[in-house]
Amino acid sequence: MATVAELKAVLKDTLEKRGVLGHLKARIRAEVFNALDDESEPRPPLSHENLIINELIREYLEFNKYKYTASVLISESGQPVVPLDRPFLIRELNAFEESKDDTI
Repeated sequence: MATVAELKAVLKDTLEKRGVLGHLKARIRAEVFNALDDESEPRPPLSHENLIINELIREYLEFNKYKYTASVLISESGQPVVPLDRPFLIRELNAFEESKDDTI
């Protein structure tokens, strides 16, 4: 019969292989930050520049499947939950989009 330590080790390995353990840790961190966030102290207003920068960071995080890190960014920064429109970002950055593969 397996010991408790062996069962813990197998469970940890299985969760790591499935990619679940990292998500759980990130989700716990996000919830801890939310619990510690002082709602009585107002955040400074989000400037236009920071709005654009945060949106680029969010796009990077979501592209790389860092969804829990992105959720912490949104909750801590005051960034709108709904992502900014991509054509808006392109105009603001004076960039252009390649029509073949939707890259900027």
